[in-house]
Amino acid sequence: MTTEEITQKVNLALEEIRPFLHKDGGDISLVSIINDRIVQVQLHGNCVYCTVNQMTLKTGVEMTIKRYVPQIDSVQQVH
Repeated sequence: MTTEEITQKVNLALEEIRPFLHKDGGDISLVSIINDRIVQVQLHGNCVYCTVNQMTLKTGVEMTIKRYVPQIDSVQQVH
């Protein structure tokens, strides 16, 4: 998969996740993809201060992105 294809698929995964975050007053954006293996995202709105945002990041965001792009090793939150 090319870097462009990975970026497109990660964005598709984020679009799938976004409605759930919007319900809680939050959002997410793609910051970067490092070496086609590590996705960096930024949480916005209520998601920034949510006490379970790390669980959301791992169980929701990371799992969804890996469904679209299995070669991704991890998803990291940046501020």
